[in-house]
Amino acid sequence: MARRSPCRLSALGMVNSLGGDLETIWRRLRTGDQSRFSARSDFLPHRPLVVAAIDEKLPDIPEALSAHRCRNNAVTLAALRQIEPAVRTVLAKTDPARVAVVMGTSTAGATSMEQAVADHMNHGEFSDAFHYPQAEFGGTAGFVAGALGITGPRYSISTACSSGARALASARSLLSLGLCDAVVAGATDTLCGLVTNGFSALHAVSEQITNPCSANRSGLTLGEGSAVFLVTAEAGGVQLRGVGESSEAHHMSAPDPSGAGAEQAMRAALDDAEVRANAIHYLNLHGTGTPQNDSMECKAVARVFSNPLPCSSTKPLVGHTLGAAGAIEAGICWMALSQREARSMSLPPHRYDGVWDPELPEITLVDEGDSASLDPEAEALAMSNSFGFGGNNCALILGSTS
Repeated sequence: MARRSPCRLSALGMVNSLGGDLETIWRRLRTGDQSRFSARSDFLPHRPLVVAAIDEKLPDIPEALSAHRCRNNAVTLAALRQIEPAVRTVLAKTDPARVAVVMGTSTAGATSMEQAVADHMNHGEFSDAFHYPQAEFGGTAGFVAGALGITGPRYSISTACSSGARALASARSLLSLGLCDAVVAGATDTLCGLVTNGFSALHAVSEQITNPCSANRSGLTLGEGSAVFLVTAEAGGVQLRGVGESSEAHHMSAPDPSGAGAEQAMRAALDDAEVRANAIHYLNLHGTGTPQNDSMECKAVARVFSNPLPCSSTKPLVGHTLGAAGAIEAGICWMALSQREARSMSLPPHRYDGVWDPELPEITLVDEGDSASLDPEAEALAMSNSFGFGGNNCALILGSTS
């Protein structure tokens, strides 16, 4: 079988609770820095909530795009500006109609909508500051296209926690079909009352920082952030090598406890990349820290991979960023692959209390300072798992050569 056309993740911009640039985020990831979590009392009326919020000052939305002015788009712009020079280089030699935008989100500008509804309830009308594109799911992609002057296909994907991963999968499809020459793809989600109250009602939020794979795990910790890639049909660099998707539809908000959907997505990604399971050097777990997710994911991982594949959840470091998680965690794999050496690749650690749940199948968790051993003649490969509500599952495989 002929190998699929190249799909290069040519540039990455990212912002989350760990910082506003790749160098800072990677440094804090490598040391397992959990100091950026904080307790907030402005989301849930009855108790403070531990979250991973962005503290950096966000850029102002340009006046020409004032209808898109909301926190979600400000966070997107903070990530977008990191890749803007690379995008401008592409646009200088490519028809803007041949460049696409695909953005994932599960909240869009929900905070602006919450404020607009409050204003309408209190005053009988919406504030002049509210515009519908702030809250529209498609508004995120429209904002990115407007900010960059892109006139090609643009759309948003909202498949819960797999949104960001599916945005990258869609970017690869657009390129392989010849519909465009480059894609700006990623995802953004920000903290808001809708999400915090919803997950609290599901009893899925931990009182402390999330503790995945622990016998003491008690739920997830919410975060916010954005990761945006420039995706091109070029060889070299970090490649999107494999995509695996499944839709198990087991339950509206709970995964199949057997992990069948997660397993199907991982095996499909391996098949798509045309690699064996033992070729993968690192797995970024979905790893939410909820009892059901960790149980089903560990079962699926144990069936697909043999120990000792290094695995870690990075949600104890950046929080669960919902629709942005798939893009951010693919971005973490991208950073590891981009900085690989000939014989080793540094990995982000798995932070938890060290009390392994004996009910879980054994998998190998990354300790601080751990690296994956590489064959200098072979491709380094990392997989990222994203499993969303309704059984929307997506696994990505990224690869790079030295």
